[in-house]
Amino acid sequence: MPRELSIFGLLIPTLLPLFFASMLLQGVLDRLLGAAGVYRHIWHPALARLALFACIFGGLTAALYH
Repeated sequence: MPRELSIFGLLIPTLLPLFFASMLLQGVLDRLLGAAGVYRHIWHPALARLALFACIFGGLTAALYH
């Protein structure tokens, strides 16, 4: 996988689209977990959301660069 993508002549790092995909997936999972009431049982919901985002981003990055 190339380290940069050329979009309309602009070079962007491949981590940028992965970051946006992670934000999208985290938003969907956040809504599902919130509707299921999971966050009521977690001590610090904001920290759990951040950890979820870090896991998603790390997983996508590892899948791409492995």
